[in-house]
Amino acid sequence: MVKTVSYNKRELEKKKQSKQLEKQKRKEERKANSASGSFEDMIAYVDENGVISSTPPDPDKKKQEVDIEDIAVSTPKKEETEETELRGRVEFFNSEKGYGFIKDLGSMEKYFFHISSAPDNITEGNMVTFELERGKKGMNAVRVTLTK
Repeated sequence: MVKTVSYNKRELEKKKQSKQLEKQKRKEERKANSASGSFEDMIAYVDENGVISSTPPDPDKKKQEVDIEDIAVSTPKKEETEETELRGRVEFFNSEKGYGFIKDLGSMEKYFFHISSAPDNITEGNMVTFELERGKKGMNAVRVTLTK
């Protein structure tokens, strides 16, 4: 049994030495194959479109002048869109709790509405016109009116 242990130790030592030699050879190959490693080889240039290249920009190229007032640092304000009345059908209405859902005929989206923004005699299946308004959980139908 002692011979097996010493044999294993020798085998392990040989593997360790061969791995170190392989590692040293790879290191020497990398050094031989690599470029000069100069600073100029490591520089990257970015053009006006954000494209990275290894060539410097053309100094003779005419640069575009930009007024400092034209630069927007924040998100632009959302332009007001004209509110148009949408047409839809009452898909669900719970008269006890006072709310329901209207399905828009144009986009097939469903919108929540509350009885406070609808006529008292509204029922499921009614055709309605309505406007949209942002609520806590998304867009809500408001100013709901019955149509024929």
